[in-house]
Amino acid sequence: MPADIQIQASGGLAAPQATAVLDLVRRATSADGVSPLSEHARLHLRYGGDPRARDLLIWRDGQLAGYAHLDAPDAESWLSGEMVIDPGSRRQGLGLALARALISEAGDRGLRVWAHGDRPAATALAARAGFERTRTLFQLRRPLAGEIAEPHVADGVVIRTFRVGQDEDAWVAVNHRAFASHPEQGSWTRADLDVREREPWFDPAGFFLADRDGRLAGFHWTKIHDARDSDDAGEPAGAEPIGEVYVVGVDPDEQGTGLGRALTLIGLRYLRDRGLPAVMLYVDGDNPAAIRLYESLGFTRWHTDVMFSHQ
Repeated sequence: MPADIQIQASGGLAAPQATAVLDLVRRATSADGVSPLSEHARLHLRYGGDPRARDLLIWRDGQLAGYAHLDAPDAESWLSGEMVIDPGSRRQGLGLALARALISEAGDRGLRVWAHGDRPAATALAARAGFERTRTLFQLRRPLAGEIAEPHVADGVVIRTFRVGQDEDAWVAVNHRAFASHPEQGSWTRADLDVREREPWFDPAGFFLADRDGRLAGFHWTKIHDARDSDDAGEPAGAEPIGEVYVVGVDPDEQGTGLGRALTLIGLRYLRDRGLPAVMLYVDGDNPAAIRLYESLGFTRWHTDVMFSHQ
């Protein structure tokens, strides 16, 4: 590594450093048309996150040139990371240096790194660093001006909205059950929910819960990205407002009852009635059942995120 490049790894960033990284992320989003970091990593930067996580900063000539985030270790063998190089510092070998630093930080653990937007430069960098393409995440979109079917809710199911201060623990428990095999969503804790309740976009009026016999059976949490926070939708700030099917989950005991489809339609109608022109969502490329459901509701593919793995 050239002498004018330094990499700093730590278990957390001071506020000025975190602010500088978020500014770098905005520049990269503007240049690339897609955010280089997931919401999870951006929330870590804004609120401090898990102190067990690792933050890597790469400097060139004393100037911040890039950032990488490595998730806190858990019981699994794999660690998950993300990285970004400032647009003005690319094609200088910094991306490869930062990728190798992430590999070093992971040690004997396997490492998975997300690349947002499936850009050729990221694919080339991953190959040079010894990563293999192992997973895809599709962003789907549809306009809200078209027909949205009437939701049909089974007898005995009551739809209501989220009650802040009352429903958190029940929601976390059902989310765990609904996404038990999902590597990201299924690991959410009460702290993950609490930090999102602090976000400006959080609105319980768009957080729909389905109860059966007083028990939480499923949910549809919507999100609205306005022009001020559209970078959180993976687009440059100032883009047209858009709604999001943030997360839809159904307790395994309710699988096959049509509750997931009904909750999705309820959320879509809510976002349409808020005057939004379009809606987006994310779905794993290896979940054909969910993709078929969303395509049947008028969604089409917008862009792709890719996970690269290194063992």
